[in-house]
Amino acid sequence: MSNLKPLFFFAVAVLALVGCKPKPADITSLQRKEAAILVSEAQFAMSLRDYMRAEGLLAKATALEFDNGNNWVSLGTMRVRLGQRPAAKKAYESALNAFEAACKLEPKVPQLYLQQVYALALLGRVDEARTLLVSVEKKHPGDPAVREFVQGKQLDAMLKSALFKEISL
Repeated sequence: MSNLKPLFFFAVAVLALVGCKPKPADITSLQRKEAAILVSEAQFAMSLRDYMRAEGLLAKATALEFDNGNNWVSLGTMRVRLGQRPAAKKAYESALNAFEAACKLEPKVPQLYLQQVYALALLGRVDEARTLLVSVEKKHPGDPAVREFVQGKQLDAMLKSALFKEISL
């Protein structure tokens, strides 16, 4: 048994040096359904302006369905409303990461890039949002949603919106 200890520590050291990370577990359909129920409850809490309850429910939902950028945005919004700006920033960054991952899986879906633009703007990274928007317009010139977003100057309108200013960092 004592001969196994050095071997065990060696194996742990090698794995640490190689950077072996556990693969994130796949999200089951049951977890997605549970997250959807939590989000629905959070939306009801938001309608009652019970932001603390909504934040807790959204935190649970994002723990279950960590790849859903929209849920992360909602969580960030609740945290801003509660005055938890550092936690809101983390939620908005998680939203951006989720949208970026979705774009890698489905690079031909321009709406996913527009969601990244929104997340970048929420984070106060407006120059990056504009740069990404120019890139999306070049990659998807015929897409009606992209065309409407760009020609309608929706990013500028969003940035001027009182509601957006209230929830952005």
